[in-house]
Amino acid sequence: MNLIHPIDIAIILLYLVIIVAIGLVLRKRAQRSKDDYLLGGKSIPWYMLGLSNASGMFDISGTIWLVTLMFVYGIKSAWIPWLWPVFNQIFLMVYLSKWLRRSNATTGAEWIGTRFGFEKGAKLSHIIVVVFALIMCLGYLAYGFIGLGKFIEIFIPWELVSNYVPFTIPLEYVPHFYGVIFTLFAVFYSLLGGMSGIVWADVVQFAIMTIAALVIGYLGFQAVGEHVLNVPEGWKTPFFGWELNMDWSEIIPEVNQKIKEDGFGLFTIFFMMMVFKGVLVSVAGPAPTYDMQKILSTKNSAEASKMSGFVSVILMPIRYLMIAGFAALALIYYEKLNLMDATGTIDFELILPTAIKEFVPIGLLGLLLAGLIAAFMSTFAGTLNAAQAYLVNDIYLKYVKPNANANQTRNMNYLTGIIVVIISIVLGFFAKDVNSVLQWIVSVLYGSYVGANILKWHWWRFNGEGFFWGMVAGLLSAAIVPELFPNILSLYLFPILLVVSILGSIIGTYSAPPTDDEVLKSFYKNVRPWGFWKPVHDKLLAEDPSLKRNKDFGRDMFNIVIGIIAQTTLVILPMYIIFRQQTPIYISVVILVICVFLLKKFWWNKLDEKLD
Repeated sequence: MNLIHPIDIAIILLYLVIIVAIGLVLRKRAQRSKDDYLLGGKSIPWYMLGLSNASGMFDISGTIWLVTLMFVYGIKSAWIPWLWPVFNQIFLMVYLSKWLRRSNATTGAEWIGTRFGFEKGAKLSHIIVVVFALIMCLGYLAYGFIGLGKFIEIFIPWELVSNYVPFTIPLEYVPHFYGVIFTLFAVFYSLLGGMSGIVWADVVQFAIMTIAALVIGYLGFQAVGEHVLNVPEGWKTPFFGWELNMDWSEIIPEVNQKIKEDGFGLFTIFFMMMVFKGVLVSVAGPAPTYDMQKILSTKNSAEASKMSGFVSVILMPIRYLMIAGFAALALIYYEKLNLMDATGTIDFELILPTAIKEFVPIGLLGLLLAGLIAAFMSTFAGTLNAAQAYLVNDIYLKYVKPNANANQTRNMNYLTGIIVVIISIVLGFFAKDVNSVLQWIVSVLYGSYVGANILKWHWWRFNGEGFFWGMVAGLLSAAIVPELFPNILSLYLFPILLVVSILGSIIGTYSAPPTDDEVLKSFYKNVRPWGFWKPVHDKLLAEDPSLKRNKDFGRDMFNIVIGIIAQTTLVILPMYIIFRQQTPIYISVVILVICVFLLKKFWWNKLDEKLD
């Protein structure tokens, strides 16, 4: 299939028309107020926000990466997304979304005022959170930008386009050119419709992706049943030893080089580091991106928890049916795939687009392409909305024009959105590939974030100065340390970044007095975290003897363990189904049923409990 069929083109165009219409229809609602634009008026049902959040995570660059991992590492690839860490959604589901939503803030930077007040340290903290959020958002935008471009290049070869473009583009920048074109479409509806427009566009996108995932999963399932799957020993099991010991030399020798470049050979060390980093990143709470914005958009704290839990339930089975289906087709028909990039080298990140081009029939191809383009737009729009929230709410309305009217706020939303898009495109041109940006975001940048953000939830003495210097130390080390150790996998640099960040946090904390008592008491009474809050609790108890302490730590930790097991089962079960492993399927279903029962009893039924 060399060219896209007119039917497929028509389906893609129809999708683009629908999302433009969504932006136009919801434009007036988004313009009613700042909260309507940035948070959908805090009136959107939790299940729609959860579906929207899942849709934003069903991004094209991540899907390209996950299909590549599944192809190379098999069922063991289920663990590698713990790099994000994917199980941070379970920590959010169990307690952190509830804590965050009780603040009633609009952004993560605005939340700083509820925790540290409005003195010098709090203002410094406010500024550093905005800086971090913008760096994070720009990184995610550049990451999605590259993946989309590489994807489109397969279906619209540059030689077909070059004759109609009045300028010359080096071959290595062709994906970037395509990324720019589709970015412009994403900008339109995200700027006009605000959070409501993003959510409704995400619903359309997820419906498309669900249909496509079911069909691709079925095609992969059928192919596995009709052919012998030629994979290395250990490929079909999630279990592993000290080393990966997965030898592709007799099947596809180039894959061994890919494993070496990834740095996952000593898999047990890699796994332990992922868990260590993943737990700490999760305890730190959500990064200031679209995930946090969706939590703050919910109606109340219970719905915030439900929304975060629903993300895993709706996302994992659907996404991994597609991923496993494509991996199965690519393995069985590998000889038909052309994985050479424009420079003539094998690029395993091309597995997904080349498999789509080779195996997906007319009609479904257009639907799938529309869905994957929509996936990029969903991630892009949600991240752009978060960046706008920080620039407009936390800089413009706080420091530049506090009394701005609705029209001025709307125009500033548009202007900041355009500026962020332009900067992200420029950054995208400096990125090598999808994996390089991903590794930098999840390992280096997150490492700089963890220390200060764990302390802010759990230690009463931690103040604005501590937060500021912890974040500054982390960000500076994130910029310097990878340059000092260029040949070391970014994940293994995490402990260094963590120690530097914690040292900066502690030194900064004791360089200034504690946060004002009234601020601490208000925060503790509203959020009611567990942790080292005894002095604050005792002061409140003297004022109100009926005040109860949060004693849910043990139950929360139990629910997190059960939740992670359930989430991992939802990832692995579709893989087992596609690759027809009957006994593991039955075992997985039993584990899942037990986990659902325990979560229903010890998490869902407790969501509406009051501490007062």
